[in-house]
Amino acid sequence: MALSELPPPIDEGGDGGAELPLLRTPPPGPMSKAWLARLQGVDAPWTTARRERRAAITGLDESPIVLVNAKGCNVADLDGNRFVDFVGCFGAALLGHGSSRVARTIEMQSERLIFGLGDVFPSDSKIALTERLARLFPEPGARVMLGLSGSDAMDAAMKTALLATGRPGIIAFEGAYHGLATGPLAMNGLRPEYRTPFTSHISPHVRFVPYAKTAADLEQVLGQVDELTKSGTIGAIVVEPILGRGGVHVPPPGFLSGLREIATRTGAVLVADEIWTGLGRSGAILRSVEDGVVPDLVCLGKGLGGGLPISACIGKGEVMEAWRNPKGVAPELAEAGLHGEAIHTATHFGNPLACATAIAVLDSIFGQKLHVRARDEGEVFLGMLRDACGPETKVRDIRGKGMMIGIEVEGGAQRGLGLVRDLLMTGWLALTGGRGDVITLTPPLTMPRPLLEGFTERFAQLAAMRAV
Repeated sequence: MALSELPPPIDEGGDGGAELPLLRTPPPGPMSKAWLARLQGVDAPWTTARRERRAAITGLDESPIVLVNAKGCNVADLDGNRFVDFVGCFGAALLGHGSSRVARTIEMQSERLIFGLGDVFPSDSKIALTERLARLFPEPGARVMLGLSGSDAMDAAMKTALLATGRPGIIAFEGAYHGLATGPLAMNGLRPEYRTPFTSHISPHVRFVPYAKTAADLEQVLGQVDELTKSGTIGAIVVEPILGRGGVHVPPPGFLSGLREIATRTGAVLVADEIWTGLGRSGAILRSVEDGVVPDLVCLGKGLGGGLPISACIGKGEVMEAWRNPKGVAPELAEAGLHGEAIHTATHFGNPLACATAIAVLDSIFGQKLHVRARDEGEVFLGMLRDACGPETKVRDIRGKGMMIGIEVEGGAQRGLGLVRDLLMTGWLALTGGRGDVITLTPPLTMPRPLLEGFTERFAQLAAMRAV
């Protein structure tokens, strides 16, 4: 399709993407519906099937809007409706939409070098970025592997753990989400139905234990992890410092440090999936480190590229050294001195354009202290929501850290999905997590206070109405 066929950008009004909702037609409007009809003829069938399943649960029209432009904390659809974005591109829009620093970086880098040759002829921007990422790790000597997505970073971590320990076993947690690529899919504890169609293709060596959500859970969960390591086959313990899509559960003190102790004692590699929690989202650059734990490997992604696809697996030097001297090499190869060539790369890994934008993102986060802002404003936002959501709203719990908040409601997925639809129809974007009963909020770290207040007021109204 030629660019001339696309509709012009919507003039959303306002002065910088910090405007309240403006609805010109009930969403999805006629333009969105027309374009959705075109999409249904060519898009993968599972997208329509998922909407149909949700409609069966809620009894509502689950058709989406079609986005056409965005600025700051606002997004606009084809029908000229303006929304406030509390999804933040699945938590990736750390700087909001249309960051001027990122836009200028893309323009300048586009004139210099777009394509690279990754691990063969690295670009200057790749070298600069890997240096910056290595400095995020709390110990000297860290090494970095770049990818395109969070799944790539988790793949790199799984491979590194196997090379470093020679053990195929992995401990993962119920409710965890580490991506849907074939490798990380084996560790996906969010929904068994994500894994079961592909069971024959994924690792059979993953064992799941419950995620510690309260202090009462802690001893039992750590005991299960410890027991599983006694087999001598566990090479990695993979954990989200805050359980994200599983319902935004903040673990009790002692959970991450308990896992660190077990991993150290048994020789397993501790992998922190910071793809969602990291880079300021949870009010810290690295949530695990903020909580006093140094993992062996840290995975980053989502907002790292400011809208362009890039991810990273950062690890201790001695662990990453396994890519040069792997353990667990097949005996017949070891005897012949043939260890093979262990690599993890792809055509666009280390893409110069994405690397340059990632540097711009890091500069913005540190320069504006957005991780500190997210921590402080997140506490204020939590307080506002808790004060506004009285018994009449039938809200069970409100929890989170930074700009990563979950609102657990009574009524299961039917009510959770229904509330998300109600929010959409009034100009606010949100998603669900957990079992569909948790409204997950991951707005830009730049979200201004008036929009937080506006969301709080609207959500409390809608929750009370849907509770009747």
